[in-house]
Amino acid sequence: MDAPGELATLLRSWRGRLSPQVAGLPVSTARRTGGLRREELAVLANVSVDYVVRLEQGRSAAPSVQVCVAIAGALQLSDTEQEHLFRLAGHTTGGGRISQLVPASTRRLVERTTERPVAVFDAMWSFLLWNPLWAALMGDPSAVPTADRNLLWLQFTSASDCHLHGPRAPEALDASLVGDLRRSAGRYRDDLRLRQLVERLGKRSDEFRGLWESHDIDEHGPSIRRVVHSGVGALDLDLDILTTQRHDLRIVICTAEPRSDSESKLEFLATLGTQNMVPDVAVSGRPR
Repeated sequence: MDAPGELATLLRSWRGRLSPQVAGLPVSTARRTGGLRREELAVLANVSVDYVVRLEQGRSAAPSVQVCVAIAGALQLSDTEQEHLFRLAGHTTGGGRISQLVPASTRRLVERTTERPVAVFDAMWSFLLWNPLWAALMGDPSAVPTADRNLLWLQFTSASDCHLHGPRAPEALDASLVGDLRRSAGRYRDDLRLRQLVERLGKRSDEFRGLWESHDIDEHGPSIRRVVHSGVGALDLDLDILTTQRHDLRIVICTAEPRSDSESKLEFLATLGTQNMVPDVAVSGRPR
């Protein structure tokens, strides 16, 4: 069976085995099947029903990485199943390319963390997954064009109403991010997405271009950050960065000093800033 045909068959099979209850959807009494409907998968993955139909009929054989991430989360695929999905869609990660697979255990961590902002990034700091409180604090990445869903892009182009400031000189944080990106560029020499990001940032930001041309190597690590939010003002937060060994992901978790003004602001955002947001918003978007 060719890749489009196998992908179509697998999507129908994976959709059929997942019940609405397990997917967290309301269950109607009049159902002919125990699995998800196409409409329900479309809602969970934030894609159009027509696109799901085309995928399941083998008429759209190459879903984007973002759509693969969203479908994997919606169908609750295992790590092995995710790898197979990416492979069939033409997104293999060997040969010096950055992985965008999100392990099931990492996805559960994000889903179950509700009191602290948390987001998952790949090795070039592109958003893969985030919780509603992250979206309330940092801005909702799903509202940003797919190509711009990257921490460095948002930081250097000021394309967000929330900005990070390091504990030392303002330029120290930026230099750390660029040094970390260059470190990834050395490990993933064949990754086209990373090269395109560097080229775009170099054209858009003189500051980035200067830092990139300095050739400094760094590992962007945890420290205290000042987050300036357009609605609640400044928050002083600890940003802990966890890395996964297999897929080289960065998991960023924000915490505030107990009983501090920053903790109160986080609580305010948790109660008011996420009311209209859907939990576990992945980088899916509609096919572009």
